[in-house]
Amino acid sequence: MSTETSTASAPAPQTPARPRIPRPGRGSGRRRRGRATGRQGLAGWLFVSPALLGLGVFLVLPILLALWVSFRDWSGLAPLETSRPVGFDNYRDLLVDSGVVQTDFAKSLRNNLYYVLGVVPVQTFLALFLAVLVNQKLLKGRTFFRTAFYFPSVTSSIAVAFIFVFLFSPTGLVNALLSALLPGTVSLVWLDEPTGVIHLLLRLVGVDSPPALLAEHDLMGLSWWEWLSGPSVALSSIMMLATWTTTGTFMLMFLAGLQGISEEIDEAAAIDGVGPRQRFLRITLPMLKPTLFLVLTLGLIGTWQVFDQVYAMTEGGPQKTTFTPAYLVYREGFHNAAMGRAAAIAFILFVVIMAFTGLQRLLLRKED
Repeated sequence: MSTETSTASAPAPQTPARPRIPRPGRGSGRRRRGRATGRQGLAGWLFVSPALLGLGVFLVLPILLALWVSFRDWSGLAPLETSRPVGFDNYRDLLVDSGVVQTDFAKSLRNNLYYVLGVVPVQTFLALFLAVLVNQKLLKGRTFFRTAFYFPSVTSSIAVAFIFVFLFSPTGLVNALLSALLPGTVSLVWLDEPTGVIHLLLRLVGVDSPPALLAEHDLMGLSWWEWLSGPSVALSSIMMLATWTTTGTFMLMFLAGLQGISEEIDEAAAIDGVGPRQRFLRITLPMLKPTLFLVLTLGLIGTWQVFDQVYAMTEGGPQKTTFTPAYLVYREGFHNAAMGRAAAIAFILFVVIMAFTGLQRLLLRKED
């Protein structure tokens, strides 16, 4: 009895406790991840620093310097330190004060506005049409046609301009074709004709003099009749050149967009009985909206910056009907030794481009 009691009351052997290994807390893990992310971010900045340095030296600093020059009177010949501040006088000469400077700037805006309205829609439509054409599987020699349509875009713009000068000369190919197709047609002196196209059309219906309402009111030194003249015949020739040389580039952009659309979508619509026209309007075209926005944006920027064709073909003539803001920057800066005014024109042009791009983005924005 006592033995059983003593045995039952004896304590059971205990297993020794396992040592606890400290585990890292959540805070230390976050710190390590933060340090790793910081090192990756630093490495990324180091990799992109050469590109950022190049952009800063060759893009940002010149823009800031040009903005500073636009508020000064500098001829471009004397040292920049000798220039004197004039405040907003350069902008006032262009936008407010009446005179030759304001009138020339108004003419350049008018000409460039007609240039944009004439070139951008036509080149966009032709580029889309050609892209759809060369994207057809049944078309033989697609590679050849793509190369042929794109070739004018890689040709020197000055060389193409000289070719067009020959084509539009009084004895050139254009007048020869018009004489053959329309016997008795008077040969046009295309690059020396300052009359606006709208005014020419009005003359055909008997309107030779401007209405009093349009002739008596003006904007920036130009009467409303002059604002509504339309592009001159000379400017129309340059517009044809620009359309021919830029359509190929935008064709490739549309072609890339078309090839990015899955064929299964088109096949499913065809199975559902949707015709080719409706498939294009309701399926293909909406899916090309990002590409369309890109093409229109690049087209607007390029047409508002036109310079080389004007310089090579007309030098702003005849009668300043091919003046553009970009050409006026060159003329004011290097011919009239007014670098401050030239810089002011460049920044007004920048605002105009941003306004048109924003308006286009507003019109083409995607619906929620």
